[in-house]
Amino acid sequence: MSFLQDPSFFTMGMWSIGAGALGAAAVALLLANTDVFLSKPQKATLEYLEDIDLKTLEKEPRTFKAKELWEKNGAVIMAVRRPGCFLCREEAADLSSLKPRLDELGIPLYAVVKEQIGTEVQDFQPYFKGEIFLDDKKKFYGPQRRKMMFMGFIRLGVWYNFFRARNGGFSGNLDGEGFILGGVFVLGSGKQGILLEHREKEFGDKVNQVSVLEAARKIKPQTSVPEKN
Repeated sequence: MSFLQDPSFFTMGMWSIGAGALGAAAVALLLANTDVFLSKPQKATLEYLEDIDLKTLEKEPRTFKAKELWEKNGAVIMAVRRPGCFLCREEAADLSSLKPRLDELGIPLYAVVKEQIGTEVQDFQPYFKGEIFLDDKKKFYGPQRRKMMFMGFIRLGVWYNFFRARNGGFSGNLDGEGFILGGVFVLGSGKQGILLEHREKEFGDKVNQVSVLEAARKIKPQTSVPEKN
């Protein structure tokens, strides 16, 4: 047991523990920046989306089925993770930049939020050039809701998104629930179906604007059939 009296033994032991801890931290950081631990999104069906109850944001809200939004002309719909989030505001502004071309195609742009806190939706509206509705049951964030918790803050992609949005002049706050991930849908008219379904992989994972327009161009507006006399 004389080796216990040798100071170099304890020094080597401490170095070994430190090296092991650093190695474990490096492995954890590496894995956190892969998709290994990310929950896989469950694809929505048209029937699932059609049956979602949405509410208008008026003083006396009207409840209606979501299919009203795209039944005639299709629609582009953003499921907002959190209106006060500067990353969500950035994506809202990006989608809004497409509105002139969507208007040419006759396709409306909408957003849904999962909660209405104070003036959050009102403060979000300048970034989003479409009508906003409340999905208080969070159905547009399903069928299987996915969350990104504190692991998001050690993902390099998230930090890149942070700096990109900050450099773009976007700012926000920390009010409201922001862990349930959002997404963007392009829905065809009638029973044409879901033409694009983008599920946010991590904070600030924006939809590709070119993909949105490509999907939007595939929408075939419903033509009304004249009634027979």
